[in-house]
Amino acid sequence: MSLKMSPKTKFIGITGGIGSGKSYVCRLLEQAGIPIFYTDDEAKKLIRHHRPLQQQLTAIVGPGLYDAEGRLVKSVMAAFLCRGEDYAEQVNRVVHPCVAEAFRKWAGSQTAPLAGMECALLFESGFNRLVDRSLLVAAPLELRISRVMQRDRLNRQQALHWIQLQMTEEEKRRLADYVIENDEVQPLEPQISDLCRRLSFFDTP
Repeated sequence: MSLKMSPKTKFIGITGGIGSGKSYVCRLLEQAGIPIFYTDDEAKKLIRHHRPLQQQLTAIVGPGLYDAEGRLVKSVMAAFLCRGEDYAEQVNRVVHPCVAEAFRKWAGSQTAPLAGMECALLFESGFNRLVDRSLLVAAPLELRISRVMQRDRLNRQQALHWIQLQMTEEEKRRLADYVIENDEVQPLEPQISDLCRRLSFFDTP
């Protein structure tokens, strides 16, 4: 269970594989009055502006990671990450502690009864230990592939490659406390309402 950042707030980690639609579900939760911390956005901000982290990443990825004006060269980072799980882990090992610290600061300022953390690598990163409950946004593989192809302008093989770099959805289902099915068959709004109702009753130790 988590280390509580705010005695008044319960925290839920929201995860899902690429193309699952977790960001859309997070927006629905925000509309329901639940503040959300987006770890991917925070990581991007830190990678672009946090000088000590930039130095660590340059040592890992190579001197071409940032241009002469200090801007991230996205193609260099993407090529490095695409080389395999071990390469992504090298980057995550230095980025995740910075993101976790940013979350702790954000969480400490929350006063709402419930707040969320959006995190694609919730279980892989260990960030699930920072929250009280976990939610998986799940979707069929073919639908996820289609979404990623359309969103990122990738071919099927490229989309599947990125999906396969992540923990399988089956394993995430075993670890998550709650699951929302974003399969374009079951409406999301009733699932969100039911989730909020269930979360309003759980007690944290």
